[in-house]
Amino acid sequence: MSETLEKVSGIEYLPIFPLPLVLLPNELLPLHIFEPKYRQMLKDIELKRNVFGVSRFEPADDFENRPLPNSVGCVAEVREVQPVPDERSNIVTTGLVRYRLLEYVDVGAPYLTAEVEFFEDDKENEDEIGPAADEVYELFNRIAKAAFKLSGNRGRLPEIPQAEPEPLSFLVTAAFNLDNELKYQLLELTSTLKRLEKLKSILEQSVGQMEESADIQKLASTNGHSNKKLDL
Repeated sequence: MSETLEKVSGIEYLPIFPLPLVLLPNELLPLHIFEPKYRQMLKDIELKRNVFGVSRFEPADDFENRPLPNSVGCVAEVREVQPVPDERSNIVTTGLVRYRLLEYVDVGAPYLTAEVEFFEDDKENEDEIGPAADEVYELFNRIAKAAFKLSGNRGRLPEIPQAEPEPLSFLVTAAFNLDNELKYQLLELTSTLKRLEKLKSILEQSVGQMEESADIQKLASTNGHSNKKLDL
C-alpha cells in the first residue's frame, strides 16, 4: 500500500466539498471557508485526519444539486489554517489521492458525506512508462523555459521535480491552465501511460509555437542586431 493510501486507510465516510474545479493529487488548493456548513466541516475534520473530498460540481450543467455517484474526486489534506474574523478561515490544502463516490450517507452533518472508494493508477510496464514520463518531463521543461523568456525573464523559472511517472503526470497537469473537462478526463484515468500520452499530445501542440514566439521576442529585443535571420 502506498503512503498516500495509508493516510486514508480506514476512512469509512468522507466529507464532500463540491466545487466548480478539478483537484489533482499533489496540487495545491487554497480555499476561503465562509459558509457555516463548511466551517463546521473544518472543525469536524480537525478532530480526525484533516481531510475532505473535493468533487467537481458545476450546477449550471446538471439538474442534480450535488456531484453524481460514481464520479471521481480527490482528497484534500489541510496543511495550513489561518483564522479570520467572523469564524471564517483561509486554508491551504494539497491533493492527496483520488476516490470514486459510491453513495451519499446521512451522518447528521450539515454538509455532504459519502462512502467512497480510494484508488491509484493500475500497475503497468515500467519499460513503457519510464520513457513516456521522460518525454513529458522534457516537453514541460521546454515550455517552461519558453514561458520564462516570454515573461522577460521575470520571476522564477517554472519547474517541477522529476518524480515517479504517476505523480509526475499529475504535477505536469496541474502546472497548466487546462479546462475542467480535460482536467477531469486526466484525473479519472487509471493508466499512467495513457495520461502521459495524452499530456504529450497536448504539450506537443504548444511547445513549438511557444519556443518560436520566445525566439522572436528575444530577437526583437536586440533591435535587429543579431546574426540569425528570420524566414519570412
